[in-house]
Amino acid sequence: MNLLSGEYECKLDPKGRLVLPAKVKGNLPEASGNQLVLVRGFEPCLVLYPRESWRVIHDKVMALDEFNEEYRQFQRNFFRGMTEVELDTIGRFMLPRTMLRYAGIEKEAIIVGLGNRCEIWDPEKYDEFLIKDQQSFSKLAQKFLSTEAPPVSGPLAA
Repeated sequence: MNLLSGEYECKLDPKGRLVLPAKVKGNLPEASGNQLVLVRGFEPCLVLYPRESWRVIHDKVMALDEFNEEYRQFQRNFFRGMTEVELDTIGRFMLPRTMLRYAGIEKEAIIVGLGNRCEIWDPEKYDEFLIKDQQSFSKLAQKFLSTEAPPVSGPLAA
């Protein structure tokens, strides 16, 4: 599995297109080709998935019981605004205006690789969501990376 990683400062062109950094583009799975999926993040950011990674998440969400009101509400909000994007010959892709407004992105963006996906942030909002206190960050690392950490559970657990 290819790993999407790194933090990149980018600029949108006047048409709302963003160039995917070469290191990110180079790590996209071949099976996904130039096809990517863009969704709203849980925080005020956008999340970009290679098609291959998106399929795994899509299938988990679609497997939820459609007769359960809470699951339907989650599905409705999760898929809201989801759009497929394609990289052009120079690695650009279009960010829909509604998505840009949601994330508060205007002219500049930060792309952050997170393994199977990338987040796209307005630089100021991104900074607000980072942990500033290294001691707090250390405690989270201990909590989630300790061998005694509880397994992830819930409807989206692998």
